Amino acid sequence: MAIRVVLFMMLLYASAVALAADNRNPFAGNAKAAKAGASEFRINCALCHGLGGRGGGRGPDLTRAQKKHAHSDAEMFQIISNGIPGTAMPANGTNGQGVGMTDEEIWQIITYIRSQEVKAPAQQIGNVGHGKELFYGDANCSLCHMVEGKGGRLGPELTAVGGSRTRAAIIDSVRNPSAKLAWGLTEATKEFPQEYESVTLVTSDGKEIKGITLNEDSFSVQVMDSSEQIHLLEKGKLRSFQKSRQSAMPRYGADILSDKDLGDIVAYLISVGAK
Repeated sequence: MAIRVVLFMMLLYASAVALAADNRNPFAGNAKAAKAGASEFRINCALCHGLGGRGGGRGPDLTRAQKKHAHSDAEMFQIISNGIPGTAMPANGTNGQGVGMTDEEIWQIITYIRSQEVKAPAQQIGNVGHGKELFYGDANCSLCHMVEGKGGRLGPELTAVGGSRTRAAIIDSVRNPSAKLAWGLTEATKEFPQEYESVTLVTSDGKEIKGITLNEDSFSVQVMDSSEQIHLLEKGKLRSFQKSRQSAMPRYGADILSDKDLGDIVAYLISVGAK
């Protein structure tokens, strides 16, 4: 009996050691593996996370050392393998892009991601407090955008944007808001989803409505206008229906919003996104 107990304990210990080994990246710091992972990343991940992992249309910036959903290589492995329920992150091989990856290829991708990480700056760039004041005040950002449940609904919700986009990407989206809405871009490569497509329509009684599409099918369209009123309309009864890839958000040049003020707003968004 005692021998059986000892054997059982030895098997249990061996299993624990094997499991721990499985949770360690066998290619950590391996430059050759990182290069192979770069190829796998381009095929399977770049559509959402962008080339170099710097953030894309739907996926967050992976070059940040501090990530929202994963801290260790083992956690990253589980996320790539199983996805994140309730988000755009699919399980391995289920997103229709690329092919299903082997465990070895996933570890190579993780090695590549680690090689692309950049250290956070020693101190926050920009004045977070002033940025918050501008967001809800003179810059009028909150008229269309919501952060942590406060603000408008006409534009994208920005609570998490500071954790999923680089500082440069957020600045570019303010300076050039229509750049990532261009015709021909696939949905996953757009800055935000389809519902932020601008539309101008005229109803059967001659009323013009301008806004953004929330939902659309072959027979009907749901539109939110500039006053955040929602209209559900039958397409067959409209006098005209025109879509535009011109963003409803105005272009904020440096003459309207200075580089310093914009930097402060971005600092505020990054501080919220890091929570």
